[in-house]
Amino acid sequence: MSAVIARDIVKKFAEVPAVNGISLSIPDGEFMVLLGPSGCGKTTFLRIICGLEQQTSGDLMIGGAIVNELPPRARGVAMMFQSYGLYPHYTVRNNIAFPLKTQRVPREKINKQVEWASQLLGIDHLLDRRPRQLSGGERQRVALARALVREPTALLLDEPLSNLDAKLRTMARQEIKNFQQRVGLTTIYVTHDQVEAMGMGDRIAVIDHGNIRQVGTPTEIYNDPADLFVATFVGSPPMNIVTHSGGGYLGFRPENFLPKNMIEDGAATEFKFRVDRSEYLGAERIVYGVLDGFESKQIITAKLPPAHVDEKNIRPGEWHTFAVKNSELRQFDKNGNRATSH
Repeated sequence: MSAVIARDIVKKFAEVPAVNGISLSIPDGEFMVLLGPSGCGKTTFLRIICGLEQQTSGDLMIGGAIVNELPPRARGVAMMFQSYGLYPHYTVRNNIAFPLKTQRVPREKINKQVEWASQLLGIDHLLDRRPRQLSGGERQRVALARALVREPTALLLDEPLSNLDAKLRTMARQEIKNFQQRVGLTTIYVTHDQVEAMGMGDRIAVIDHGNIRQVGTPTEIYNDPADLFVATFVGSPPMNIVTHSGGGYLGFRPENFLPKNMIEDGAATEFKFRVDRSEYLGAERIVYGVLDGFESKQIITAKLPPAHVDEKNIRPGEWHTFAVKNSELRQFDKNGNRATSH
């Protein structure tokens, strides 16, 4: 296992920066998630760590050594791609063994490592099957076993769950996180899915246009976003943002925007809120509307507990007094580049 440190990594394609000076320190044994929209540079950065892309400038260290010029196989890391890339004519055993065979590892050690990796991921009973005989979740575990069979110092995962349905994704998230905690392997996980990021990461690096916008724990990223991009990218529904006097911005999460009578005594900011429509989602009701005194086209969302509100007391077209505790308000400057507590 090894720490991974990036220092001012830049990658340009035809003078266009895909990675724009990323610096990031990932301690030994941490589960780091790179979160961002498609095309933001997160996969390119992961490929630079793996050695499949050469950075234009900057230094990369793995286990305390600079690896800028080392080929992928000499870096001691393993990468699992979005496409599992299993060989259909090989058995599971041979798919897992393939990286070791290409390195001419003795057969006895190959067999031992395959048994170890397959047992670790609970697929030792599938070794004689072929990929077409496996479920999506089983293929995912085979691909993970193939990445682990070389006992890497760090594991790089590029959107490995995108090919699974919703139920399997939930199960696979739990399996990967439990596995990583059990073995303590330094792991870097790329995704555009904030649920995966929030549920799996020890820390999250939010990336946009090749730049890191914020690094922090899931709680820090969600509760104290560093700028408007992070505030509106993380969260479903995203943070409400309204312009206030002076040209700055005021942000608050939908679950903190409640009818005044639901706010406990204490300092709070009140808003006049017109309900436009609502959605009942079982565990919650999402209400959409606009605020009096603010831009009329700006849609505001409230996430309300159904036990306290329903369509009978929150009707479209009605005005209600909503409020947010001041401790839950977030202020942004007029450029949206910094955030501080209210």
